[in-house]
Amino acid sequence: MSSTNKYPSVLHRLRPKASLQRFFLSAFTGLMVIACSTEPTAPTSSDSTSSTSSGPKIVTTFLPVHLFTKAVVGDTGQVDVLIAPGAEVHDYQATPEDAKLLAQADILVENGLGMEAFLSDLVANAGNSELQQIDASEGIEVMEGEHKHDEHGHDEHKHDEDKDKEGKHGHHHHAGKDPHVWLDPVLAQQQIANIRDKLIEIDPDNADSYRSNAGAYIQQLQQLDSEFKEKLAPVQGCNFITFHDAFGHLAQRYGLQQEAIVHIPEDSITPQDIQRVQQLAKEHSVKALLTEPGIEDKRIEQISSDLNLSLEAINPLESGETDPQYYFQAMRNNLEALLRACQ
Repeated sequence: MSSTNKYPSVLHRLRPKASLQRFFLSAFTGLMVIACSTEPTAPTSSDSTSSTSSGPKIVTTFLPVHLFTKAVVGDTGQVDVLIAPGAEVHDYQATPEDAKLLAQADILVENGLGMEAFLSDLVANAGNSELQQIDASEGIEVMEGEHKHDEHGHDEHKHDEDKDKEGKHGHHHHAGKDPHVWLDPVLAQQQIANIRDKLIEIDPDNADSYRSNAGAYIQQLQQLDSEFKEKLAPVQGCNFITFHDAFGHLAQRYGLQQEAIVHIPEDSITPQDIQRVQQLAKEHSVKALLTEPGIEDKRIEQISSDLNLSLEAINPLESGETDPQYYFQAMRNNLEALLRACQ
């Protein structure tokens, strides 16, 4: 991953989006000058990017990285997202259109930590030797994943098959690390700082904008962290049961204990999983089961019914709105869901 070389001249790579009206007005004005002037005029350059945004063309991998990158970039550059919000990043399969998008980009921003297992092949297929890559999680110390598959009744043969699929279809199991660092408001601040610093290194002309935007967003993250600390302090030690093993960092930050039904959303819920959840729910007197928006599984509904527990939504932020402020809306909703499950 290269971050020391400046991306090639933005004036050469970025395409201005001048309106058709401006185009005809400029052409008409040029003709009038030629017609009315008594002296020949020097030819003007067809490159008009100096009058447009001088920022880079950026591609992000999936929603949380997109939210953070847009927050730092602001109006400085164009930011596209590779995996549409709502598409399952764990099971993502790259397309030729994705390779084309990267072929035309200046910068690619990823979460890292094994989350985007498909990315190295996609970057190679894009053939963009000038593409700069930013790892938003660089330098972040992560915890081990909570679960191994043999704890959920998956035999070794099935696990080997899953690993084989990883290379073919983009499946992954995070190599034992928990990559969901964006769900911890403190680690999210580190991701914002990483994105800011690398953008400044690649595009120093817009450094002031990146610093200002990142500073404002980090202040909001600090406020969010304070809210989590204050509201979760009375329920420290609470065991909450969630569908997907995504909230380990958040739980560790605020003194909670996550119990996940499955490691990744593609994992099948086994009879052993159901038995374990029933045992944990009774042992820890949980008040609710936490599932995710868009997850409809009759077995989860049956477990909640059998145990007389409500189902509450907790959002891993892999789907939703692309406005950077959506992060705070979703996380505050998560905070309320945790409180309902713990109080």
